[in-house]
Amino acid sequence: MERRRVLGTGLFAAVLWTGSTTSVLAGERGQHLAEEELPAARRLFAAGRYDRLHQMLPGMVARASESERTGPVGAGQAAGVWVLVSQLAVKEAEMGTAAAFAVRAGTAARRSGRPVLLAAAARAAATPLRRTGRADTALQLLREAHDELGTAPRPSAAVLDASGMVALTAAYTAAQARMPSVAEQFASLAEQTAARLLRDRGRVPTGGELSPAQCVLYRVGIHQKLGDVDRALAYAAGLEPAALTTPERRARAATDTARALLTAGDVATAFVQLQLVERAAPQEARRHSVRTLTAEVAARRPDLPGVTAFARRTTLRPAT
Repeated sequence: MERRRVLGTGLFAAVLWTGSTTSVLAGERGQHLAEEELPAARRLFAAGRYDRLHQMLPGMVARASESERTGPVGAGQAAGVWVLVSQLAVKEAEMGTAAAFAVRAGTAARRSGRPVLLAAAARAAATPLRRTGRADTALQLLREAHDELGTAPRPSAAVLDASGMVALTAAYTAAQARMPSVAEQFASLAEQTAARLLRDRGRVPTGGELSPAQCVLYRVGIHQKLGDVDRALAYAAGLEPAALTTPERRARAATDTARALLTAGDVATAFVQLQLVERAAPQEARRHSVRTLTAEVAARRPDLPGVTAFARRTTLRPAT
């Protein structure tokens, strides 16, 4: 009963958050997702253009709901949309909505029969789970997804990519739960998978997420969460932002580095990193978690040139 109540609340919030999706559904019965629609939405997310993505959501959610009813292929398309909406909800700190859409993603992914999509759904579910104190449940989901991907005798590039990213998510989840040996195990697995992907393919496949730079980026966050700030900053120093291929990832790198620097007491350099967040993806600098870091910098070093103007500017959130 309790689980149904929580999920019901999350789904109700999801309908409101997407901008009266129910009314859009009524006008779009029978319309399915176009082939390019989800890739275009993913590009907006990767570019940190969350305002534009919000504008697309109501119609896209409606069409995904229609596609989901058509069979495994449509369910797979819908799963991709639900994962993306869950990720965007995390950016907005809407954990109930993120959890609700992650549940929908898992259901649709199972209907599709594609382990890669189930892995993406598990990763989407892990974030709201760990942020609400259920890291053990998140780790179990991620382990199962990783094991399922490991059954293929000759995994494709897509399977290797998904496997490595699940391992990185599991490593970060374990770090947040203060499980250093588990975090190290999964981080090493991801690094081995990234190396195999490069060895087998000669390069990082187009459209993939896993890369050596991605592994280093996660290491910054993993060791910061484990309280090993020196190691986190050592990884940050070795990370070349240009090797991260999207503005969203470059902003994430600067955010995680700023967080580690603040923990180490280097407030001035942390502010430099926050400015890099805005330079990479301005809307990332206006997220709640990043604005919290900015507020800490401004409180600890109000004398830093430009910090007051930066704090004032980044509190102006984009229209959604």
